[in-house]
Amino acid sequence: MKKEGNEETSMESVKKFLEKEGEMAISMDGLPEKFFEPFIMKGIQVNLLEPGRIVCSFKVPPRLLNGGNFMHGGATATLVDLIGSAAILTVGTPSVGVSVEINVSYLDSAYPGEEVEVEAKALRVGKAVGVASVELRKKKTGKIIAQGRHTKYLALASKL
Repeated sequence: MKKEGNEETSMESVKKFLEKEGEMAISMDGLPEKFFEPFIMKGIQVNLLEPGRIVCSFKVPPRLLNGGNFMHGGATATLVDLIGSAAILTVGTPSVGVSVEINVSYLDSAYPGEEVEVEAKALRVGKAVGVASVELRKKKTGKIIAQGRHTKYLALASKL
C-alpha cells in the first residue's frame, strides 16, 4: 500500500510523541529512581483515617496536568491505585499485595488549583483478595470527578 505524504508525517509525529525525544528526554534522564509515587502523592492531606476508609484532599498541582490543562487521567488512576491500596492496608492485612485489576470511570475534570477530595473504602479484604472503591470529588461542590475500583491479590509471605 502506497503511503501518502500526510500519513508519513502523522506517523513520525506519533513516534516522536511516544519516544519523547529531545529536551523532554534529557530532563527525564535526571530524575531519581522510583520518583513516580512521591511525584503523584506530594501535597496529599489525610483528613480521615479509620479501618477500611480514608478521606484525603489536595489542590491540583501543575505537575499533574495534561495537554488540555486539567488533571491527567494517569494521575487519577495512580491515586486510585495508591489510596485504594492504603484503604485495604487499614484493615490490617499483613501484605501489600499486587494489583490484579484497576478500573476508572472519568466523569468530570479537575483544574489547576482546584481542591479535590479522595475517598477510598475497603469493600472486601480476605485472605487472598482485597477490593477497594475510590472516588475523587470536587471539594467545593461534591461533584464526582472519577470513580475507581482496585482489586489486589494479597500474596502470602513465602514459608521458604
